[in-house]
This record gives sequence, structure tokens and C-alpha cells, in this order.
Amino acid sequence: MTPARGDHDARRTEVSQAVWRVLAARGFGGLTLRAVATEMGATTGLLTHYFPSKRALVRHALDVLDRRSADRPRPATERAGAASGLVMLRARLLDILPLDAESAASNRIWVGSWDVALADPELADEHAARYRQGRERMTEHIAEAQRLGELPQAPPPADVAAAAQSFVLGLVVQALFAPVEFPAERQIALVDEFLAGLREG
Repeated sequence: MTPARGDHDARRTEVSQAVWRVLAARGFGGLTLRAVATEMGATTGLLTHYFPSKRALVRHALDVLDRRSADRPRPATERAGAASGLVMLRARLLDILPLDAESAASNRIWVGSWDVALADPELADEHAARYRQGRERMTEHIAEAQRLGELPQAPPPADVAAAAQSFVLGLVVQALFAPVEFPAERQIALVDEFLAGLREG
């Protein structure tokens, strides 16, 4: 008998939670069907119903990361859409950084996914699209900041967004490898210095 839709969705949620726990404990290098099945107390055969290949499992893991990032609590001004321009750009940049234990864990997993994605052209394209979408969101905030007079009219918003994304991803790597040297307060201060530099042109 085919499982009811509710049962299927509940099982898929259970699988997603197990995938996250394996990623948090072992990273993408330890993400296997067997590891997820063991985490669930299930058989590998059950998982192949959902993921017929390792690539399908990795793609699902990246989707889980996306959803967890999107569902993370945000400041009230951001949730309400009250922030704009430079305030919103600052919020976007801070949202990327490993400022607490949860965001540090997520960032470790994201950085670990780069090697997996670079080895697979299709996954690499999907990763590139994720980062492109991030730049596009930043570009909107930068263009608004320029309209509001918060930032100089040049360079073009897309170029500023590329620089901002490159800066913050570099800061992520430094903070992950040297958390004592780059605690949350220093990361925030560096973002504010970066934004001050943008304002000065």
C-alpha cells in the first residue's frame, strides 16, 4: 500500500533532520546514505526510496541548508521590511557571518560543500546561482542606498555588491579558521569599517 501523503512528508522531514545532524557532526565528507540511515535508525534501502544516488542526497542536503538559512530568525525591522538601503545591506552582510554557534555550524557546512560542488559541474552551477542571487539582493539594497544619498553614485551597484560579497565570504573563512582572532564583535566592527569605506567612496 502506498504511504499516505502526510506519512511521506513526515518521513521526509525526519530524513532532512537526520541529514542535518550528519552534516553538523561529519560535514559533507561524512554524508553517506549509510550514515543518514544509521542516524535515523533505518535501513539504507529506505533512504534509496528518497535518494537513489549520493548526488541526490547531496542536493537535498544543500536544499536543507538553504531552508535553514532562510528560516533563521531575523531582526524585526528586516522581517517587517522596515529597513532599507545601507541598513538592509548591513543586515544582509551580518546575516552571512558566523556570529554565534548556530551560524558558525551552518557556515562550516557551507564551506565544506564548496569542494563537493566544485567536483560536480551541475552542483557548481547551482552554487553559482545561489551566490548570484545573494549579489542581486545586495545590489537592490545598494541601489536604494545610492538613491537615498547614503552611498556615492559610483561604482555601479552590481560592482559594489560583488565587492561586498567577496569581503564577507573572506571574513567567513577567517572567522571559521581563527575564531579567537575573529570573535563576533570584531566581525561586526570589520563590516562597519567596510561600509564606512563605501560611504567615503
